[in-house]
This record gives sequence, structure tokens and C-alpha cells, in this order.
Amino acid sequence: MSQQIPQEGGAARDEPAPTAGTGAYEALASDLRAEVDGAVRFDEYAQVLYATDGSIYQARPAGAVEPKDVSDVRSALSIAAEHDVPVIARGAGSSLAGQAVGPGCVVLDLSTHMDDILEVRPDEQRAVVQPGVVQDHLDARLAEDGLKFAPDPASSNRATVGGGIGNNSTGAHSVRYGITDAYTERLKVVLADGSLIETREIVLDSDEWDRLVAADTREAELHRAVRDLVETHETEIEARYPDLKRSVSGYNLQKVIYENDDGERVINLSKLFVGAESTLGVVVEAELSLVTKPEETALALYCFEDLIAALEAVPDALEYDVSAVELMDDEVFRLARESDQYAQYEEPIPNDAAAALMIEFDSELVSDFEAAIAETNARFLDDGDAFDVIEAYSESAQADLWKLRKAAIPLLMSLEGDPKPYPFIEDATVPPEELGEYTAKFMEILEDHDTSAAYFAHAGSGTLHIRPILTLKEQEGIDKMRSIADDVTDVVLDHHGAFSGEHGDGLARTEFNPKMYGEELWGAFQELKSAFDPEWRLNPGKVVYREGEQTDMREHLRYGADYASIEPQTTLDFSEEGGFSHLVELCNGCGTCRQQDDDVMCPTYRATDDELATTRGRANMLRAAISGEIPEERLRSPDFQQDVLDLCVGCKGCKSDCPTGVDMAKLKAEVKHQYYQEKGPDLRSKLFANIDTASKWGSRFAPLSNWATAIPGSRAVMEKVLGIASDRSLPPFAGESLVEWAEQRDPGVSAVEADRKVLLFPDTYTNYSYPAPGKAAVRVLEAAGVHVHIPTDVAPSGRAAYSVGLLDRAAERARENVDTFTDYIEEGWEIVAVEPSDAVVFQDEYTDLLSTDAAARVARNAYGVCEYLDTHRLVEELPVQPGGLDRALAYHGHCHQHAAGKDHHAVGVLRRAGYDVDPLNSGCCGMAGSFGYEAEHYDVSKSIADRLFEKIDASEATQVVAPGGSCRSQIGDREEAAENPPHPIELVDSAIDR
Repeated sequence: MSQQIPQEGGAARDEPAPTAGTGAYEALASDLRAEVDGAVRFDEYAQVLYATDGSIYQARPAGAVEPKDVSDVRSALSIAAEHDVPVIARGAGSSLAGQAVGPGCVVLDLSTHMDDILEVRPDEQRAVVQPGVVQDHLDARLAEDGLKFAPDPASSNRATVGGGIGNNSTGAHSVRYGITDAYTERLKVVLADGSLIETREIVLDSDEWDRLVAADTREAELHRAVRDLVETHETEIEARYPDLKRSVSGYNLQKVIYENDDGERVINLSKLFVGAESTLGVVVEAELSLVTKPEETALALYCFEDLIAALEAVPDALEYDVSAVELMDDEVFRLARESDQYAQYEEPIPNDAAAALMIEFDSELVSDFEAAIAETNARFLDDGDAFDVIEAYSESAQADLWKLRKAAIPLLMSLEGDPKPYPFIEDATVPPEELGEYTAKFMEILEDHDTSAAYFAHAGSGTLHIRPILTLKEQEGIDKMRSIADDVTDVVLDHHGAFSGEHGDGLARTEFNPKMYGEELWGAFQELKSAFDPEWRLNPGKVVYREGEQTDMREHLRYGADYASIEPQTTLDFSEEGGFSHLVELCNGCGTCRQQDDDVMCPTYRATDDELATTRGRANMLRAAISGEIPEERLRSPDFQQDVLDLCVGCKGCKSDCPTGVDMAKLKAEVKHQYYQEKGPDLRSKLFANIDTASKWGSRFAPLSNWATAIPGSRAVMEKVLGIASDRSLPPFAGESLVEWAEQRDPGVSAVEADRKVLLFPDTYTNYSYPAPGKAAVRVLEAAGVHVHIPTDVAPSGRAAYSVGLLDRAAERARENVDTFTDYIEEGWEIVAVEPSDAVVFQDEYTDLLSTDAAARVARNAYGVCEYLDTHRLVEELPVQPGGLDRALAYHGHCHQHAAGKDHHAVGVLRRAGYDVDPLNSGCCGMAGSFGYEAEHYDVSKSIADRLFEKIDASEATQVVAPGGSCRSQIGDREEAAENPPHPIELVDSAIDR
């Protein structure tokens, strides 16, 4: 039995039947389904998916609800109250302290449907939004009016505004703008009993106040209670709350009553809900104040030989009109230097820099950037301890420095082995002028506990992200974590700081709030919680806890002392990743795979808005299976294959775009292979794995083979028998293959006269369906003085077999080709492929399939055709037409080359050939080899392509160009398209002056 769950932009997904772990909530789920319009997901998969967030914690919920509107939220809370079940509100699930997880709770996922921007009032600098709107999406809309929402957390490309309100988020520019509570003006909030209240600024003792508190309503009751609480504890609030730009622990008792711009004493409960982590109510609508967006910025990065010296320079930096003051240390530099992805950004940093202070100026505060930086140069270089400066005025130069700064966490989390830099004390905050002294004491604590950490982040606000390296799979590491936290809170108190200046309390820090705020205010927190949530049902154990139910940071760990995982025997080589299980466990839950605007990862999530379709979702399911959370044999069940793995298109985007490099395409291929080993492959998978043979026969009998698929009813039969979508255009078969064409011509450049020799691989698509790019590649390479040979003694690349999980067949073909290629390489030949996925399979998957020195040698000597031309600067040898070409191109790159960091080569080649190129940030095309041909995935494939089509339509270019054969097919399938677009090499060929 299964329940169909409709997904936006695609087909319905089957909800697995209830298991023993879900049956306890059957009545609750039934009542919710009867009253809520949004999806109600109480299956085991949903429980696993919502058991974690971006923190070190895990707690299985009862299930999840995806409310469609305020009415759904109210119904869900009312029904949960009837069943006495706790409730947690959740956005992107990117929280770092465990705010978004809790045992046995109903998770309200507000990100799926409640994500609208309801109103923007530019003249008033106000916006009204639902809680699920992603901050970057909001800012993109606000940019049309020159505005932005001021808090800028690093997770803004997937984090929701509601999550930011719950957490009281901020970011690198808090020096300039402060934190979320300063910009939250009005709220609509659903309380634990399902009642709805509205919060706004009210002048105390005004007529409005008198009318409000005289009423017999929950809203009146809460306003009276909050005023009484704040005024009763006014002295202690003044003494205990730190005077910092960032302080997000506890409840905002210090901010709920204040003096407004008109000098009036006012109360605004909105400020109280900010940072409350949904423990007081669920925000369903927010009115936000906005700021103008500076037109320009500039950066100066000062290098120091000592970390403490850099920190001691922070107060001096704050004397200037700065918009950000950020810190990085030498550990960040070292890791970046050793990383293929980030090395280019670290290159300008001097080798002897122990730390760097990065200062930003913006055009609203500073009119002359060069003069401003000249002043700080005199302060820090001439009269201070800095020994070098890197000045950045262009957008690209500044972007590179910000990428280096933001690389810190992904670099640290990618450390090999079980010890990891875990977040639990990573945002303690002290006055900036005391950072040096504080950090020195922090170093002593780490030394006492025999561990280390990197130092980076928001020095200008007194916040350092310090993550001690620990092993939480051992009791010793867990106890060490607790001991470090206890010692650090002592130091933070000594400096009158905040235990959290950015990431909130959650499960990680709540237990220390009595220590940080004292007995009186701790009692006030409990009284406040009881006023808003009498049964303590909303996100229990966060910010405050009941006596006898103390929150313990050592409980509900994702990896605890009892955690164990199996390391399966694999066909692919996972040694570079530390093993199959380690690659799975690299997912830290940060949710970068939920972002929808940049890069490639994760295309099916973008089409479905389903957490299960994210890299994080799939990794969580795999981890549950290998750790025994769900039965390990479930990995090889048809349901797991269909529900968890089949929507992974194998784009490899996660390998490069995931901060920790979780290569889901590789994991999927291995699990699929094991499934087929046990169950046997289906007919369609066999066909796709052997598509080269089918294409050979199709080409041999063309044009009859092309006519056959045009016979009325033939496509319906193909869909019924093979599951190949009848609406999808099929590649035609060429009457003359590329190999046959090559055999009939003499080389344009002989081996004797050539400086380089290329073995041009005849991939299936180019050889039998579209030989034109292959012919163009031959002509271009020969024009560059290269001797070209198209071999007849090679096997198919194995890419198709690998993609469907038939790894034995892929390895067999890889072995045959490596043997053949090795002979050529020893004679000075290089391997070049026209089709990007074939080039990357030689460069990447062959080493995983074979794990031999010969395969590694092939990988080093294999190229995509544009990569080859660019790497060896051969375009400069081409006789391109004089005067350039009056043609603007929109370039859609290939996912696999993006993942391999090689997608830029085609753009460079086209530009040097005289074209004006617009590289589209268009993600995956949605075809992904066989994926787009599969009937059950056709709708999802087209939905994925919508983003690509939007980018094409928005470009001013007159022609689209794409290296991937599948990509060209998807673009050619558009109603607006007359034909498939060309491969870049075809346009390079047409640019040659013959």
C-alpha cells in the first residue's frame, strides 16, 4: 500500500506504507489529513528526512506537515494540541544548533508552500512576506527598487525569512546593519492552541494600549504579561544582557519595550518572537523594514604574522566607516591552498600570513574608496602590525576574497576521518575590543582539552566562528565537547559576552542559559514561556526548559557513542573519500542543495520542492540504512530505488557544489549496481547500457530506422514495453557514422608534420546520431596543426552503463579502453572527446571503476575538445576570420564538466575565436543522459529545463550553444526551437578563415 503525494512541477511520489515506527501516530496523521490541505507525511522516510538539520543533532519526529496557508497552520496546531504532541516550525532546516529537530514532534515545513512575497512598499521601505520565502529571492525582488533586507546570513541562498526571524539571524554586515530584530516590525503569529494574533508597535498607556489590554483576548493577556514581566525584572535585564551588536541567546526581554524614533515608550511583541526559535508561536506573516542597497563596495585585506595581533587591530578598524570586518586564520589559508576548488582564491595570500583582517567600505558611507583605504593602510601597515595588504575594487576581485572567507566552513567540514570541527560554541560573542584577550583564553581551553580549531568570521562584531575538532562517535569526545562548552561560557561571562551571537540556542546552548542569565531571568524566561505556551508544546527544550526536563547538549546527537555504520563491499573505489560510509556521512545537513538560483545542485529538488529530492535528503536516507536506523536491506528494495535514488539525475553537481563534496551520483551508481546484482536489471536499463549497439544498427539501417519510430502507434508501444516517453523526441540515426566518414578521408595533418597527436573518441551520440560536431572537431584540430585519428578499435566509453548502475559492464568497457588508450599514450597520443560526459568518464569514473595506475594515466591524458584547445592554447594557432564575428552566443555548459571544474574552457575558446559569449548560470538541462527519456521522469525533466529556458530567454544573445548532446536535444525539443543548437566546436569551425 502507498499513498500518492503530489509534487510541484512533476509527477506524484509514493509515500511508503506505515511501519512500526509510524503506527503510533496513525490517529494523529488521520486527523491532520482530514483538516489540512497541504501534504501530511508520517511515513518512515519523512521521519528520517526531518530528523536532522544543519547541526550535530538528530531526533526522529512523528511526521511532517506542509501547510498551504494560515488556516492549515492553525488546524495543525489545534490538532497537535488535541493529541498532546509537540510542534516545531521549520524553514530550510539549515539551523546550526538543533533548533529544527525534536523527538516525536509534528514538523511544520513552511518552506514548501508559504513562500510568497505578499507586498513591497518601496516608498516606505517595507515588505510583507510569508515565512517560507528564501532571503535571496526576497532580495532579488527588492533589488528592483534599490532595496534589500539588511541581515545577510551566509545561508541566504536557501535560508527562509521565517527561519531568520526564529533565529534572529545576521551575517557579515552586522557591523553596519545589526540583526533581524531591528527590521521585524509586525507579525502574524499562530499560538500553540491554534489562535492567531497580530503584533505591532503600540505606545504604552496610549488609548490604543488601553483598548487592547481591556479586552478579554489572548492578545491582551500576553501584552499585559510581557509588560509586567519586563518592568518587574528591569534592573536584572539591564545588568545581565550584554551590550553587543549581536546577542541572540535567551528571549529578547531587553528589546520588547523601547523608545521609538518619536521618543515614545512603546511595546512590540514582534521583537519577542524574533530569536524565540518558534517556542512562543509560529510566525505566518512578517512585515519587514528595509534598507537601501549600496551601489559599490571596496575591500582591503590586511595580513598579520600573528592571530592575536590581527584581533587586537579590530577596534582600530571600527573607528572607520566600515560595513564589514572579517577575520581568517592560517588554517583556513592552508586548507584552501590544498583544495582544487579554492586554491585560486588563496593564491594572493602571503605564505607567512598567520591571519588576515578583511575590511569593507560601501558607497553610502564612503565617497572615495582609494582615499579611505589609504587611511587604513597608514593605520595598519605604517603604524600597525600588518605587513601586507590586498586591495580589491572590482566586483570580481572582491568576490574572490569573499569566496575565500566563506570557504572556511566547507573546507573544515571536509577534513578526512571522524574528527570534525563541530558547531557548538562557534558563535560566542564578546566586545570587539576584548577579542584578543578572549581568544588567547580560548586557545588555552582548547590546549587543555588536547584539540585545536580554526579562527574566522565576524571579528567586527566580536563574533568568531571557532569549531573545536572532536570525534563525537566516542564518549570521550562527547564529554570533551561538554567540558569545553562549560569552560568557554565561563570566559564569555568574564567578558560580559553572549554565548550565541548568531546561531541561537537550540539543543546546543539552551542548557547554559541559566548560567548565562542568572536565576532571576531564567525564572522570567520560564514564566514567559508558560504565558505564551501553557502546555510547553512548541519546540520544547529550546531557549528554556522545564525543571526536571533539562536540555542536555550531549543528547540526541546525530553521531553518538552508540552510532555505528556498516562499510559495504563496493565495486567502485571509495578510498579517496575514506569509504562509502564516510562519503555518506560527509553531509552535514547545511542544506546548500536546496538553493535554486546558482550552480547545478540539485536539479530535481528545484523541480519538485521535495526534501527527499535534495542531496541532503538522499544522504540522510543512505545514512539511515547503513547505520541501522532503517533496515540495511532496504537499500536494495524497489521502493528505495524508486523513491530515494531514481530522481537523482547523476549530474554530479553535488560533487562540486556541495560544501563537503558529497558525490551522490557515485553513491547512487554503487547502490543501483548492488540492487541489480540481487534483483537483475530491467529491460530498459539493459537497452540504455548497450545503447551503442542499438545505435550502430540504427545507423546501419537509416533512414528506415528513423521512419520506424515515426509509424503511428510505435512510440506508444515503446512507452508501454520499454518505458520510453512517447512525447520525447528521439535522436535520429545518421546514414553515415563519424567513423565511416573518417575512414574515407586522408588526415589533414600528417603525424610527421604535427606537433601533437590526438585520438578523437567516437562517442555513441556523435558517431551515430550527430556526426557534425565530430567532423568540426577534426577540422579545428587540424587547423591548429594537430594530427587526428578516429579509432575503430575502442569500446563504448561505459558512461551509459555507469549511469544506469550496471557497473560490471562499465568496468569491462573501461578496462578495454584503458588497455587501448595506454598503447596510444605511450606513443605520444592524447585522448580527446567531443561529448563532455565521455571526457569526464575518462577523467573521473575510470579511476573509480578500475583503480589502476593505467586508468589514472588515461585520466591525466584525456580532455574534452574545447578543454584540449584551451589548455594547450591551440586557439591562438587558428586562422580565425579577421575583424571578429558579429554573433552573440548564450552558452549552456555541461553538468559533468561543471563538476570537474572544466566548464570554463569552452567559453574561453569561443571568445578567442571572436564570439561574444554569455555563460548562462542555467544549471542542469534535465535530460541527464537517459533520465529525460524515461516515461516516469519526463515531466520532471521538462520542469528542470524550465530554468534553462528562462535563462536563454533572458539573454541578449542571438544563438544558443551547448557541448552536451542531451542538452542540445532538450533545447531542440522546445516548441520555439527550429532545430538543436550547435556544439561550441562547430562555431569555432565556422569562425576559421579558410
